[in-house]
Amino acid sequence: MKRLGLLGLLVIVSLILAACGQAATPQPTEAPAPPKTEEPAPPAGAFPDLGGRVVTVAIENAYPPFNYIDEATGEAIGWDYDVVRHICDLINCVPEFKEAAWDGIFPAMQAGEYDWLADGVTYTEERDEIVDFSIPYVTIGQVLLIRADDSIDDVEAFKADPEKLVATQIGTTNEIVAKQHFPEDRIKSFEEFGGAVAALLANDVDAVVIDTVAAVGFIGENPGMLKVGAELTSDEQLAFVFPPGSDLIEPVNAALEQMKKDGSLESFNDKWFNPQVEPVALPDLGGRAVTVAIENAYPPFNYIDEATGEAIGWDYDVVRHICELINCVPEFKEAAWDGIFPAMQAGEYDWLADGVTYTEKRDEIVDFSIPYVTIGQVLLIRADDSIDDVEAFKADPEKLVATQIGTTNEIVAKQHFPEDRIKSFEEFGGAVAALLANDVDAVVIDTVAAVGFIGENPGMLKVGAELTSDEQLAFVFPPGSDLIDPVNAALEQMKKDGSLEAFNDKWFNP
Repeated sequence: MKRLGLLGLLVIVSLILAACGQAATPQPTEAPAPPKTEEPAPPAGAFPDLGGRVVTVAIENAYPPFNYIDEATGEAIGWDYDVVRHICDLINCVPEFKEAAWDGIFPAMQAGEYDWLADGVTYTEERDEIVDFSIPYVTIGQVLLIRADDSIDDVEAFKADPEKLVATQIGTTNEIVAKQHFPEDRIKSFEEFGGAVAALLANDVDAVVIDTVAAVGFIGENPGMLKVGAELTSDEQLAFVFPPGSDLIEPVNAALEQMKKDGSLESFNDKWFNPQVEPVALPDLGGRAVTVAIENAYPPFNYIDEATGEAIGWDYDVVRHICELINCVPEFKEAAWDGIFPAMQAGEYDWLADGVTYTEKRDEIVDFSIPYVTIGQVLLIRADDSIDDVEAFKADPEKLVATQIGTTNEIVAKQHFPEDRIKSFEEFGGAVAALLANDVDAVVIDTVAAVGFIGENPGMLKVGAELTSDEQLAFVFPPGSDLIDPVNAALEQMKKDGSLEAFNDKWFNP
């Protein structure tokens, strides 16, 4: 009935190895998508707009980590809640979650009693005859969930032992798999998986046939009491369910495709399916306003979108996300690069976000966050040029390079070229314009920024030789700033939950 993606699958593999002491790590495979509803995702910003339409979403509230009631707060939470809400943000709908029992849910969906079913549902051809499915959002396997003090050294012996009983949930693909491996008189099927797990903990059964992801959920709900045993299947696809012919399918598919591309789907999977990622208590700044200096001339970190006039980029996305985590309100202030470090030293801004490289010299006058990415510097060149011999290029007195004044890129340029062959500009935009105008032969620039300018000038530029490979970028703060620890805590959490990688993939991957 349910299933997992690459990060979650790797975690499950590690759990199986820990439980069984053997089992080779399987290679992830791309399973074929279910028929129907294979719609290409539109470009970002071109999603179908449902105009704030209310959609009823059937949900079981008994299947962690997809959906369940948090015992501490009484709140309904889980992967389904986060992802459905995120999809509705993208396509402009309002989800109304309705608790529904698993038994009878497919006839209810067929009859149109709900608009959408989110419950870790496995696609099957039989089900597809009466309802419609979205594209798959994750591929998982089914396993034997066992008690932490048990082991399954010989899977076939376990299956052959007439005393061994297994539990599962009635009407699920898990029940189908259980019946493929065990006689029916050795299977106890429950209305909810919670009952099956309770029977396991009470020693009434010896294992639960369950999806890998749900196994992780119940392990998290019962720390130290359960573990993953043997794997039974590995190629089942989970998808959302809709009434036949629903007009929600294409918008939801478009949103899912975009989430796969921008990394947000992987981030949600990592948050809910990875038991090694535990949320930490982050500092709360109480809605405090913070001024963030930003250049607006350094794609993909920060720049003005020519089509919309909007200021966008990695810095905007990540700073806003950090402020969501630590409860602050960013006020972005455009600032010229020249003179920014004395301004930060004097406390004119609370925070500098501009793809800044950490150096010991800079650290003497300002403070830095922990690094958020490690990069290199390259020669950015015209698309119709090439650098077959880097040393020959550097040795040719006719070759000129451009860069931005006061940057580590300028420092590197001076390490490789005489000063009379370097043209330093106030902004990198000027350096790139000089390259396109054939006034210089290359620009010394960070790898990530090179990608940004290549994207801004399609077909006109490319990356040439690499000059460095180990520079760390970080945020900058006035000396002794009380923002540093909260921002560092947020960055650490983003590294763990996958959201930092998702933002990096969105902006740094050409």
